[in-house]
Amino acid sequence: MFFAVMAGLRERKKEQTRRRIAEVALRLFAERGYDAVTVNEIAEAAGVAKVTLFSYFPSKDCLVLDGVKDDMARIVAERGAGVTPLAALRAHYRALAAADTQELDVEALMARVRVISASPALLTAVQQAYTEEREDLAAALAAARDPGTTASPAPDLAARVMAAQITATVTTLQETFFARLAAGAPLAEAGRALAEDVELAFDLLEHGHDTERGTS
Repeated sequence: MFFAVMAGLRERKKEQTRRRIAEVALRLFAERGYDAVTVNEIAEAAGVAKVTLFSYFPSKDCLVLDGVKDDMARIVAERGAGVTPLAALRAHYRALAAADTQELDVEALMARVRVISASPALLTAVQQAYTEEREDLAAALAAARDPGTTASPAPDLAARVMAAQITATVTTLQETFFARLAAGAPLAEAGRALAEDVELAFDLLEHGHDTERGTS
């Protein structure tokens, strides 16, 4: 029990350090711009060594982009028996939309969006992350169609098109949510709207654009 408690304390301390570094970096980026701030300055302001910073964030852009890429391929690969890829993804984003948002720091979230939007380098990194996510998802969808094979089938056109539709849909959901917050919508209201948007978006993915919501 003692060792478990100590391990838990160490993990909690590591998470606090990680969060502090990320918060300091975001504050400096928001104040001065991403390109104007060095990693050395961030480490000094966060009270950690540069090597410690890199142990949490392997590169400067990770300080902003950490968590931008969602592992949709894993969600598809680890879905339960009899669950379709779309159903697994719908359940995942439904749960995220329904999660308690009371601890969400809207100001920090919007500052992060502004920092990314103002930096061509970060925008390029985001697009690269989305491309990788789409390719990974396409491979997972191709594998889901033929679960009996031991080899990983190469994604065909159908898998690539479906992956493109899904990733574009999720990106649109995120952008719409951020736009509501930027327009001044209360967090609870934006969260409720996001939950409705998730259902509409996956209805359209599942049934097609010509299908009215709520019908099959």
